Amino acid sequence: MKRTKTSKQWMQEHVNDPWVQRAKAEGFRSRAAFKLTEIDQKDRLLSRGQVVVELGAAPGSWTQVVARKVLPGGAVIALDLLDFEPISGVDFIQGDFTEEAILDELVRRLNGRHVDLVLSDMAPNISGIATIDQGRSIYLCELALDFAERHLVAGGNMLVKVFQGSGFDEYRKAMGRVFSQVQVRKPAASRDRSSEVYLLGQTKRL
Repeated sequence: MKRTKTSKQWMQEHVNDPWVQRAKAEGFRSRAAFKLTEIDQKDRLLSRGQVVVELGAAPGSWTQVVARKVLPGGAVIALDLLDFEPISGVDFIQGDFTEEAILDELVRRLNGRHVDLVLSDMAPNISGIATIDQGRSIYLCELALDFAERHLVAGGNMLVKVFQGSGFDEYRKAMGRVFSQVQVRKPAASRDRSSEVYLLGQTKRL
């Protein structure tokens, strides 16, 4: 298939992106690793021995960061629709988080453990219709929040990718009912033109 002008521009930008180059140099699977790294440096989310659930994990760059910080001694359960190359010590589930059977499998693998941190970098398959894509994105965020509310230990934290647009303010308020504080984070590795931000829910309420 012949590449479009837009795809060529994207590829050129991607190859020349300093974050992409840095990721390759430091052994990360994608530039996204530096989004989590920056937020962790600011907010101290990750520490040895934690139980961490990561939703929307592929290709595994966040998972690499998490594993380096919490293992050994902790536990990392990563989930995504797409498969990716295994990471030592990480328990991976391939499946659709919107399906009850996959959620049940995730809970089974927790084996009664409370979660210290929920990470969600989930995004829907893009249709190109903005209202539909935004709605699907917020729905995934709502599912992640519901999981966090049910399984996070009191005082635990959640970091979730959210696209600004319809439903954003309502979702932020919903997080505020679960967590003592909700902060907005826009790491340097997140492209300026992207509407994505990360909402950090700190200190889950009892």
